[in-house]
Amino acid sequence: MQTIFFKGTPCHTYGEVPAAGEKGHCYHLVDQDLQDFQCTKYAGKRVVLNVFPSLDTPVCATTVRRFNKEAAALENTVVICVSMDLPFAAKRFCTAEGIDNLVVASAFRSPLFGQKYGVQIVDGPLAGLLARAVIVLDTDRTVLYDQLVDEITNEPDYAAALSVLK
Repeated sequence: MQTIFFKGTPCHTYGEVPAAGEKGHCYHLVDQDLQDFQCTKYAGKRVVLNVFPSLDTPVCATTVRRFNKEAAALENTVVICVSMDLPFAAKRFCTAEGIDNLVVASAFRSPLFGQKYGVQIVDGPLAGLLARAVIVLDTDRTVLYDQLVDEITNEPDYAAALSVLK
C-alpha cells in the first residue's frame, strides 16, 4: 500500500508500483474499439504505461495529449494510456483531440491491472479508479522507470520517464 494525495487529502493504493529492475506483470486491457488485448500484443516493443483516473479531468487529458505528441518520436515504443474510463469515452476523446500516436485503453474489465501494478485507489473520493503513474517497460517487460505521482492533481515527470527511452 502506498500513500498518495488528492487535493492534499491522503488516499492509498492497493499494493506497490513495480520498481525499476523488476519484471512488469502481463496486463489485460480493452482498446477503444472494445477489443481485449494483453501484453503479448506488444511483445518486443518498449511500453510506456501512462496511468490516470479519468480522461474527463484536465490533468489526465493533458497527459494523454503530451504523450501523444512525444510518442511520435519514440522508436520501437508504444504508449498505452490506461484508465477505468469506458472505451466509448476514450474513443470520443481521441477523435475530438486528434490523438493517433498512442493506444488508449481501459482496465474496466480487468481490475487486476490496478492491483498488480499498485495503482488501484482503495479509499478517498476516487476509490476504485486508478492513480496517476508512469511505468516504462523494456522489450521483455522489465521496468525501466516508475513514478507514482504523489498528488493526483499534478502531472508526471515526462522528461524523466522519456529519458530512459533515449
